Amino acid sequence: MRTFALAWRQLRRDLRAGDVRILFAAMVLAVLAVTSVGFVTDRAERALAIEANRLLGGDAVVRADAPIGEEIRDAVGRNGLRGAETLELNSMVSVGEGEAMRLQLSELHALGEGYPLRGAFVVRDADGVERSASGGPAPGTLWLSRNGADRLDARPGDMLGVGDSRLRLEALVVQEPDASIDYFNIAPKVFMNLADLPATGLVQEGSRIRYRLAVAGAPGAVEAFTDAVRPALGRGQRLQTIQDARPEVRSSLDRAGRFLGLAALVSVVLAAVAVAMAARRHSERHLSGSAVMRCLGAQQRTLAAVHIGELLMLGLAACATGALLAFALQAGVAHWLARALEVDIPPATVWPVLRGFAVGLVVLFAFGAPPVLALRRVSALRVLRRDLDRVEPAAWLVALSGLLGLAALLWWQAGSATLALAMLGGLLAAFAALALLAWALIVVVRRLRGRLRGSLRYGLANVSRHAGTSIAQVAALGLGLMALLLLTFVRTDLLDRWQLALQAEAPNRFIINVQDDQLDAVRAFIAERGVDAPTLYPMVRARLVSHNGEAVTGEDYAERGGRAERMAERTFNLSTAAVLRDDNQVTDGRFWSGEVAAPELSVEEDFARDLGWEIGDRVGFDVAGQPFEATISSLRSVDWESFRPNFFVIASPGALDGYPASHITAVSVPPERTRFTAELVRAFPNLSVIDVDAVLDQVRSTADQVSTVVRVVFYFSLAAGVLVLMAAVTASQDERMQEGAVMRALGGSRRQLRLAQASEFAAIGLLSGAVAAIAASLLSGVIAVRVFDLPWQPDWRMAAVGAGIGVAAAVLAGLFATRRVLDAPPSVTLRELDN
Repeated sequence: MRTFALAWRQLRRDLRAGDVRILFAAMVLAVLAVTSVGFVTDRAERALAIEANRLLGGDAVVRADAPIGEEIRDAVGRNGLRGAETLELNSMVSVGEGEAMRLQLSELHALGEGYPLRGAFVVRDADGVERSASGGPAPGTLWLSRNGADRLDARPGDMLGVGDSRLRLEALVVQEPDASIDYFNIAPKVFMNLADLPATGLVQEGSRIRYRLAVAGAPGAVEAFTDAVRPALGRGQRLQTIQDARPEVRSSLDRAGRFLGLAALVSVVLAAVAVAMAARRHSERHLSGSAVMRCLGAQQRTLAAVHIGELLMLGLAACATGALLAFALQAGVAHWLARALEVDIPPATVWPVLRGFAVGLVVLFAFGAPPVLALRRVSALRVLRRDLDRVEPAAWLVALSGLLGLAALLWWQAGSATLALAMLGGLLAAFAALALLAWALIVVVRRLRGRLRGSLRYGLANVSRHAGTSIAQVAALGLGLMALLLLTFVRTDLLDRWQLALQAEAPNRFIINVQDDQLDAVRAFIAERGVDAPTLYPMVRARLVSHNGEAVTGEDYAERGGRAERMAERTFNLSTAAVLRDDNQVTDGRFWSGEVAAPELSVEEDFARDLGWEIGDRVGFDVAGQPFEATISSLRSVDWESFRPNFFVIASPGALDGYPASHITAVSVPPERTRFTAELVRAFPNLSVIDVDAVLDQVRSTADQVSTVVRVVFYFSLAAGVLVLMAAVTASQDERMQEGAVMRALGGSRRQLRLAQASEFAAIGLLSGAVAAIAASLLSGVIAVRVFDLPWQPDWRMAAVGAGIGVAAAVLAGLFATRRVLDAPPSVTLRELDN
């Protein structure tokens, strides 16, 4: 209690005297940056996950080929979730009567009350106006997909026959929840009210009906539901969540999550820089006081306990202040974000506050405790001789403490081992380069100092005169700038990638079932309509039957998870290719070139990992009753966001010759070509055209929302980072202020002093900015390729801009921090600093 009282008394005195205000401000800003970014990313990430569930029509979906049992339905009620049921079946749909009747096999969706639980339909009425519909068709009416309307030549207002019923076509569906691309389930979609289904007479004994139960609610309740339902799933049943969404959507969400993690890492790095510099200043200003306490008989452990206690109380107060400010700030940002995304943002949780406290205290003790602990070793002679240096612990202990603290924080915040290691490695390399170059600058300045004149000589002399302070300031400023530039580079690459992948010219029609003798005619037909000539890819349907000579079924992959089991049971679409497109890259093994002696396979890497396939494995398929077996020679990554035909399994040229095959292609049809599908099907009745505009619209919408979140978090992190850098630069100005006051006392003019300070800060800023720009460029390349799976090329123009920003930041922050030297009388400044 006595030590606690001493620590409290010292903290109160230091606060009144201003000795710990810089450290307190740095801590508040650090916690504010980490916590506010945590608040925004946490709420935005959960909002994106909920909004992405529009692609399912709910937060989770149970699919089954038989009526869903009471056990699963009871789990919905137990967890307080909302549920909506849909039934799907294939049926003939007709329009017109007598000889003018037109028939079309269609995919019928009977929608229960409340569906969709997430998202909404976008429909086009008879007058051509598009509107959002939060529910399904009203009883007695139906909706039809656009390609279905083209095939039936139907218009809103027509009466359509569905089984024994006649229902009025009310609207065409432009966008739907649960839109998907299925190359073999290409029938037009008809949406009707579930209450109208019994009257159609289509539900009979032996009818092939697909049952679907969508649920939505609080994230915890949904998670409890999925945990309860998975063990209860029977044959023919599966549980689907957003993790099973289209690869394009899943990759956008994954990359957004990694970027938010990177933003959190940058906040941690900036917090560490600010606190380390502020703690160094704090310990220097307590050297004399600690020397007096040693003269009065204070033991080393007492000094350590008092200073650590003061740090702890200061840290808790700063963390609480930063967390409160962050909570108030994120409320405004979340309100704006909700309006920008047009979604409901989930409420804030307590986790960002706890994370902010943890990060703040860990950073404080990892970077603040080592220099403060050095106070216990200060010599008592310092009371008489101020020129004595304090005796610090071994440098490697201080460095190891800070490194371990930073490594632990980075690992915790990243959520990705690759991202954490890349960030830590980049920081160490940048720190070493910054320290080495700062030392080289000091050596050069010492040699050139005699040749310089006036304010420039004095300013650059300060760089070499305070070698330790200059090296620390260059390293701190450089690391902070590197973190901010890294965030800028990755954010730019990320947004450019989404815009490129989802540009308006992305393919929006998939054409399948093109036969060998139709290839030239189909190409010519498409070219005549002003659409770019397509590339047609062969496609063979096959089922997996063996792996390394052993017969397999989906049940053999059950232990690998439901996704692997579904993949093994599905019908494979095999294709061949002599060369790989730019959206496919070999990641392991060797892709064939020229003639291949024996059939080989190239498999998408994630698909192979899920099924446990490796290079050299032999995989067997059944192709329409004919066996086909080949060896896996390579694994590859696939850019699913290209929206071009891609395949999990590709065979070497000639390997599939003799097997029944058709061809597939994708084209981009301009919006004004409204009759393209109808004309193509009329000319080639055997072709099937899949309109994926609805899927593209959903993916674009999700990508736009993700991009908005990325921009908000980026600007938020940037603003917080600038404030933290200001605190870091301000924390190392005591010596410069003291010397400036002496210079003023000896007759130096304001202009001379300003020029000297500007030259000193410009040298520090130029060195810091240049190294930070180069380091950020190289590290962004590693992170872009290894973490975000993005193509990368260095942007040296942006790096040059970053270096310029470093110079400007150092000069402006330094001049702002030392402005009191010009405004206050020299005697006042010297007296304050001497105390």
